[in-house]
Amino acid sequence: MVKIRLKRMGMKKKPFYRIVVADERNARDGRFIEELGYYNPVVDPIELKVDVDRAKYWLGVGAQPTDTTRALLKKGGVL
Repeated sequence: MVKIRLKRMGMKKKPFYRIVVADERNARDGRFIEELGYYNPVVDPIELKVDVDRAKYWLGVGAQPTDTTRALLKKGGVL
């Protein structure tokens, strides 16, 4: 199954996340199909950028977002 989830990046204690489409069998920070945007919770206010067209495409073909990613997609205006 294809999932829309977060890929953790950045240094220790300073997380930075990329929103990616990946097969659920792959590791969290492993191989992915496509990058849809990013999320930076460290700065104030938070940075969130999502490619709305591509996110809607992946949701349309059956990709399932994780709970956290679903909340971010709502903030980004996709859902």
